[in-house]
Amino acid sequence: MNRKIAIQGIQGSFHHQVALEYFGDTEVEECLSFDEVISAIHKKKAGAAVMAIENSIAGSIIPNYALIDANKLHIIGEHYLTIHHNLMAMPGQKIEEIKEVYSHPMALLQCKKFFEAYPHIKLVEDSDTAEVARRIHKGALKGIGAIASRVAADMYDLDILASEIQTIKDNQTRFVIVQPTNSVIPVEKINKASMKFELDHKRGSLATVLNVMSDCKLSLTKIQSLPKIETPWKYAFFVDVTFETYDHFKKAKSLLEIMAEDFRIHGEYINAKQ
Repeated sequence: MNRKIAIQGIQGSFHHQVALEYFGDTEVEECLSFDEVISAIHKKKAGAAVMAIENSIAGSIIPNYALIDANKLHIIGEHYLTIHHNLMAMPGQKIEEIKEVYSHPMALLQCKKFFEAYPHIKLVEDSDTAEVARRIHKGALKGIGAIASRVAADMYDLDILASEIQTIKDNQTRFVIVQPTNSVIPVEKINKASMKFELDHKRGSLATVLNVMSDCKLSLTKIQSLPKIETPWKYAFFVDVTFETYDHFKKAKSLLEIMAEDFRIHGEYINAKQ
């Protein structure tokens, strides 16, 4: 199996950082979109991928739930990364000389308050944090700034003009590790699961399902609804649960398979928040 890891972004990006922290020193397949990440797996350019799934400030990255589901990928693990955003530019410049700052839309959102003090700077959305840093380095671009990690600043020889510029300092992103096949984890170690189901338009149908989870001693850590495009006003629910023993989840799973429509397990893995 190809052990190269597909990431959204390039070396120096937050996805690259997660790949290194989760897998150790590993080779990555750089992709500028999550669609390209999925394509890299299908074309066997990579054996697994790192995908951001939610942020403590900006919330769920809903399209990624749909991508994982539509492509029948298996979540084999998760990783939480504290996000440190830094403003960087070519060496020798001052923040007053920066006219435009480029970064990923989520990074711009997370740093919006910082730039209120610098109304002369235009904020421009871009595909990836580290890619902007590399572009500035390659083109020796003056007057242009990037919001990226300290790793990217070091990798692309940029000066950090302001560090930790994110509005909320405890800013975390949850990433999932996905691959085409399930990962064999010893049952006694599995204590978290991600699943998806649909429900009829009946009063109390969701409450009934949630009660089953509670009765089976599952702790709900995430619930996200996603509209079904082909069926207006019908929703799929993506749920994460934790549990003390696998038997608790096994019991709930057997009941939910009967109660819910299109019930699917996206992954059974180890809770990273233990």
